[in-house]
Amino acid sequence: MPPPLKESYQFNRLKGDIYLMDTTTTDSLREELMNHDPEFRELAREHNRYEQRLSELSALAYPSDEEQLEEITLKKKKLALKDHMYSIMMQYRKNQNVSH
Repeated sequence: MPPPLKESYQFNRLKGDIYLMDTTTTDSLREELMNHDPEFRELAREHNRYEQRLSELSALAYPSDEEQLEEITLKKKKLALKDHMYSIMMQYRKNQNVSH
């Protein structure tokens, strides 16, 4: 059994493997990709739009059935975007390690 992880690490499962990156590495990779990868930048923007809308929906005292469904759908879409962003980060990191 692997040792417990510190809070400064994030998990990512990619093709059955577990990759660990500390938050400093994650932040620097994210920043680099935001500056140089248009696809990653657009995914991040869309993720932020979903986050903003989810904040609006969660602030509603009595959300309608449609709003509740929208919230569930947005959470799933947001998670899928996050997974896609992490796969891009892992591939970028892997390519960096190969080229060095």
